[in-house]
Amino acid sequence: MRIVITGASSGLGEALALHYASKENTLVLIARREDRLADVADRCRERGAEVEILVADVNNFKQMGEIGGRLCEKTIDRIILNAGISVGHSGGVTPFEDFHRLFQTNFLSVHALLEPIIPKVIAQGHGEIVFISSLASILTMPTSIAYSSSKRALNAYAEGLHHQLKPHGINVMTIMPGFIDSEMTQKNRFKMPFLMKTEEGIARITHAIERKKIRYAFPFRFYLMIRIVSLFPQSLRDKIVHFTNFKKGA
Repeated sequence: MRIVITGASSGLGEALALHYASKENTLVLIARREDRLADVADRCRERGAEVEILVADVNNFKQMGEIGGRLCEKTIDRIILNAGISVGHSGGVTPFEDFHRLFQTNFLSVHALLEPIIPKVIAQGHGEIVFISSLASILTMPTSIAYSSSKRALNAYAEGLHHQLKPHGINVMTIMPGFIDSEMTQKNRFKMPFLMKTEEGIARITHAIERKKIRYAFPFRFYLMIRIVSLFPQSLRDKIVHFTNFKKGA
């Protein structure tokens, strides 16, 4: 299987690459930090995988389009769109530069890469496109407006793409994790509910992919709490969000 992974130099992308590293798989790893990406690639090769690395900044949309075209030269069995950033939690107004960077990285870069790939997988008649989103996309806290907005936009994009590609035999999946111990979450300065170890998070994500889950949110208790709160009357929801935000110290 030929598997493409973005944001593969650290965090979940690194862990996903190592999970899929085997003699049965060819990995194409994309990230901007060449030294770290090369290290991940070496460890994947030690596990028997054939590995190609592509050093690129996902915010360079022209470059992402070119990479998408290059990837189409061979079969694409699975692409995991994992690259993403957060600017942390803040009670103030997010500067436009940070807002813009979040949407570029977490959302717009995805289409820049997929534009040439979508016709390719349609022509193949098979393939999997996996979006790594977040539970933060379901309920937006006032301290993470930019991040949640970018991930909710990603959900909408993935939903439409699912309906577009399903008749062609293409599986489109959206994975929405809660807090997983990673480089991104280690920046948070508040107690993160249901925080999972990286190994557990990767096990859940890869299990959902193998089962071809169209939408998968976890951990279930955290997801259920968010869904229940979203059904409450607005006045009660406001009180819960205010209290939760206060607990963060924001």
